Amino acid sequence: MTNAAKQFIAPLSAAALSGEKVYDDLFSLTDEAEMGHIELSRAADLVVVAPATADLLARIAQGLASDLASTLLLATDKKTLVAPAMNVRMWAHAATQRNIATLRADGVLFCGPDEGEMACGEYGQGRMAEPLAIVAAIEAALAGSTLLDLPKPFGKIAREEPSGPLSGKHVVVTAGPTHEPIDPVRYIGNRSSGLQGYAIAQAARDAGARVTLVSGPVSISAPGGIEIVNVGTAEEMLGAVMKALPADIFIAAAAVADWRVDRAGANKIKKSAQGPPVLNLVENPDILATVSRGKDNRPRLVVGFAAETEKLSENARKKLLSKGCDLIVANSVAQGSKTFGGVNNSVQIVTRDRFETWPELSKRDVARRLIEQLAVMLGNHI
Repeated sequence: MTNAAKQFIAPLSAAALSGEKVYDDLFSLTDEAEMGHIELSRAADLVVVAPATADLLARIAQGLASDLASTLLLATDKKTLVAPAMNVRMWAHAATQRNIATLRADGVLFCGPDEGEMACGEYGQGRMAEPLAIVAAIEAALAGSTLLDLPKPFGKIAREEPSGPLSGKHVVVTAGPTHEPIDPVRYIGNRSSGLQGYAIAQAARDAGARVTLVSGPVSISAPGGIEIVNVGTAEEMLGAVMKALPADIFIAAAAVADWRVDRAGANKIKKSAQGPPVLNLVENPDILATVSRGKDNRPRLVVGFAAETEKLSENARKKLLSKGCDLIVANSVAQGSKTFGGVNNSVQIVTRDRFETWPELSKRDVARRLIEQLAVMLGNHI
């Protein structure tokens, strides 16, 4: 516990609730004799910081070790998962965003923050993720290795160069929904959790690729070893994708909103006697088609996703031809399906000359199998 944490709950109460000893003193003679802070930092498989304040995130990003918590985080050889919690303006501050970018680049995993009412009375992004969401993020992190690689100056124990079928390749992946604002409170969006896109990014990383993940607003933690660019709207996502090019493979797994309000309200739209407001919609940019039809920097492979409620195969084939991409991953999101937010997926693979139906698999297995196919296609230089 940090000194700030002890202002909210006493160490004795935390110990009683958890049934475990609470450590809070970097210079405790007893604790250092029984289990030094170095051993404490290595004893777990994963270090979870919940809540993670703006101050602690800044100290982690700068590598400071001013108390037991920050010293443990600097000395650990395991991955760290943080659940940020702070005022919306603190979260949006340029300094906090710089620290977050640094932490993501260092492989720190994030869960949240959520959007909603805050203890200070304001509304916005900054609420700590719900406990079950944090548990799910912990489970996802523990599904892979949580051991941190050491940097190159440490000789034989340094990180090895990535190897695999996509070694030396650059893969750009989009994931999650986009949120198109109606006013500061409401937005137009899609029912995407981002799980499939994040799984694809992780599978590409495991295959040796350098991966850039352009992510819409999601509540899942980013895989380590991946460059992540967080965006909100379709226009922001397109800008981030174009900036990330050139790439060998582009995989458009995001559920991008097709339309946006032509002029979002600067203030919350109130109910009135005149009835609901009239929203004038305009079409968002087509990210998949823009990349696929690009004359400069077109990736060697462009992959799109088709989420359909009917005529899955027919609509997937039409999308393949109209967008000019090389492969479409089609899945059904009809009523009763559990694709959005679920852990499994049942997909069809469509190219210009073949059609495959895969059995229902976990999204991780879909991702691995897709990356394997793309590596073969890239090797064959289709």
